[in-house]
Amino acid sequence: MRHPSCSPGAAYPSSVRVVRRVAAPAAALPAVAALAGTLVLVTGWLPYADAVELLRHTGPVLVFVVAITAYAELCAVCGLFDAAAGIAVRASAGRRLVLSAWVAALATLCTITLSLDTTAVLLTPVVLAMARRTGSDPLPLALTVVALANTASLLLPVSNLTNLLAAPAFERAGTSYVATMALPALAVLAATIVVLALLHRRGITGRFTVTASTRPEDLVLLRTAAVTTVGVVTGFVAGASYAWVAVAGTLVLGTAILVRRRSLVVPASDLVPWRMVVAVAGLFVVVGGAHAHGLDEVAASIAGSGTGLADLARLAAVGAGSANAINNLPAYLALAPVAVDDAARTAVLLVAVGAGPLLTPWGSLATLLWWRQVQRHGDDGARPTWRRTLGQGLVLAPVAVAVGTVTVALTSR
Repeated sequence: MRHPSCSPGAAYPSSVRVVRRVAAPAAALPAVAALAGTLVLVTGWLPYADAVELLRHTGPVLVFVVAITAYAELCAVCGLFDAAAGIAVRASAGRRLVLSAWVAALATLCTITLSLDTTAVLLTPVVLAMARRTGSDPLPLALTVVALANTASLLLPVSNLTNLLAAPAFERAGTSYVATMALPALAVLAATIVVLALLHRRGITGRFTVTASTRPEDLVLLRTAAVTTVGVVTGFVAGASYAWVAVAGTLVLGTAILVRRRSLVVPASDLVPWRMVVAVAGLFVVVGGAHAHGLDEVAASIAGSGTGLADLARLAAVGAGSANAINNLPAYLALAPVAVDDAARTAVLLVAVGAGPLLTPWGSLATLLWWRQVQRHGDDGARPTWRRTLGQGLVLAPVAVAVGTVTVALTSR
């Protein structure tokens, strides 16, 4: 028997504050990228064979983004965000510093095991709900999520889609991804935690009153979402296809909601960030076309080719700058040839495009997804502004990229 509050068309759980009239940053990017990508294809600037190869490499990335975003929205319908927020709040025992530590730990673990995009989508509504329940400033918590979604994404191949694209390069260089990236990833993570603690020290002190938790609107759906999420995480960690695991999880959860509520509750137009998907797809096509017309030579002349500290720092600066300019995924695709299957250069490039794109809203797909979530689920007047996010990025990105680059240089000798 269905819970009485779970009738068709019922509202979202209390943690989900949908705001439809707030424009996300870089609103013109999808249209510009789509137009540019279309022109590249229609004019034949990207040859057909290259287009097919590009689709083979990047198609699963786009499928994953669509599926995991829809999955997160369905988790919200099931009340999973409310439940997770309640557990973290009770475990903090009324101390905001402990609450902030919980957020950092959750963001780190989620990013390492589920990928940075999943962290941006799944965890952002959780921390916004936690802030509401505790009367805490939501900005430090939300900004912690977007920072760690990027900088904690270097430890495992599954942590970042660029890592998955780069993993074969380490094998060709005679090593493994984890063997090369473990120490740089941990160094970047440690630097991030220190910088965040210093930047947000005023907003994470004091105490709050733990209020009584509310009963889930539908316990069956909540348990289904929890079990399904464990299954999705297990599939990711086991190395199964990210795209198809996310699709399977979405289908399972969507079916459960339809059975219980006779409706998905979420409007179809809100389930998938189509504008972001179109933007990234367009950028992929543009970069692919550029590679077909000499981008490799241009990239090599700008990023250099050596493996000394100065050479690696040069590559890191170019990689981080490119990621902030055109998004980290196409930036990686554009610069991958300059690594030439060298483990140290590939590692530095991953550090640059993983920890560096913290300045622009389109710097990484995770940041774009995070912006979408804070606009949809945040309260009026309590959302991070571009200026506040840029301020954090201007401090954190150079430190994280520099620490990671130096660590790679020291450990690759």
